[in-house]
Amino acid sequence: MSDETQAPDQGPGRVPILAVVGRPNVGKSTLVNRIIGRREAVVEDRPGVTRDRVYYDAVWNGRAFTVVDTGGWDPDARGLLGSIAAQAEVAVKIADAVLFVVDAMVGITDSDEAVVKILRAADKPVILAANKVDDMRAEAEAYGLWNLGLGEPWPVSALHGRGSGDMLDAILAALPDTPPESFDPPGGPRRIAIVGKPNVGKSSLLNKLAKEERVVVDDAAGTTVDPVDELIELGGKTWRFIDTAGIRKRVKEASGHEYYASLRTATAIERAEVAVLVVDGGQSISEQDIRIIQTIRESGRALVIAFNKWDTVDDERRYYLDREIERELVQVQWAPRINITAKTGWHVDRLVPALEAALAGWETRISTGALNAFLGRLVAEHPHPVRSGKQPRILFGTQATTAPPTFALFTTGKLDAGYERYIERRLREEFGFVGTPIALSVRPREKRKR
Repeated sequence: MSDETQAPDQGPGRVPILAVVGRPNVGKSTLVNRIIGRREAVVEDRPGVTRDRVYYDAVWNGRAFTVVDTGGWDPDARGLLGSIAAQAEVAVKIADAVLFVVDAMVGITDSDEAVVKILRAADKPVILAANKVDDMRAEAEAYGLWNLGLGEPWPVSALHGRGSGDMLDAILAALPDTPPESFDPPGGPRRIAIVGKPNVGKSSLLNKLAKEERVVVDDAAGTTVDPVDELIELGGKTWRFIDTAGIRKRVKEASGHEYYASLRTATAIERAEVAVLVVDGGQSISEQDIRIIQTIRESGRALVIAFNKWDTVDDERRYYLDREIERELVQVQWAPRINITAKTGWHVDRLVPALEAALAGWETRISTGALNAFLGRLVAEHPHPVRSGKQPRILFGTQATTAPPTFALFTTGKLDAGYERYIERRLREEFGFVGTPIALSVRPREKRKR
């Protein structure tokens, strides 16, 4: 089996894969949300909202399987639509079974019949879902789909859930038996979110890392609208990469599927351990880039910044970019920065060392003894300024948690924000903490009641 057609997690006990295919706007993503029991797939009442093949974890009757949502499949499509069709074809190749979704209210179309020919050639078990069946009258219409020659159509309403249980039972009957499994057990692949504003090359980077066209790439901004999980072997390790939709200017201003895609991006950051912010090196660092950085910091995730399209950066742009980094990225000087060209693969190999450094910093723990010895030296060299005749002192410190490193400082009074920044800077100088935000929790000693 070629790399392009190999399913993720191949091997004994692998979770089986169900590909969900059908022509545009038959309700595939709504049905996927019904199967997985949560709203993750982006849904909007117009064709073309799902463009990549997107993996979701599902469980039914105690059995785990992976659902692959695909873009609308028109075998005769060209251009971007052709790329979407190609993704659906790859999904069928890697799947153990296929859920073919047809709009029962429209009936059999030429596109449906063309897809059936491809499914027959793939020689995979096919479950036929007759969607948009909301009542008994519509159920009678659905039985006309017997004429597709794929066996019994399962009448279902993705929107209301009608008939979904019977359809899921049929899906389990078609999938190979595997023992119940949990996803991403402890010690599993590290989770990496690829984030950035639209059209900076996030999908190109993922494709280059995966060494195959797993994600639809097009010059039109915003081609990706769902987070896409990919298990990729890099540097002798398996990593779980999440390719996300580009974050638009403001979520409140986004409409339709862009709004939901922005929420998915925030969710992807929350799911990740480290975020790779992809920035177009040929363009100025923007307000959107700064806002994404703020989201990552507030989420407490490790951070790597990748300046992409470096082949377009000349000496003059490099001069101004250095000034922008000093001015705009002053709050994240601790983040590893790499310069890459995702399209050609130039210096993409530098990503793994940067990720490993950021994760190591994110999980660094300092012993209580070493921390208090450090704080003693720090206070002796640079005591807190006197404010209103009082000088707060640090009595004791401890590291409460890692991922991100969080410190509790017990003091005689509130510390100035500037002094807290000084403590953070010295912590980094002394202990590293590359690639990770640091959280300081100051706990002033309560005055004794007389």
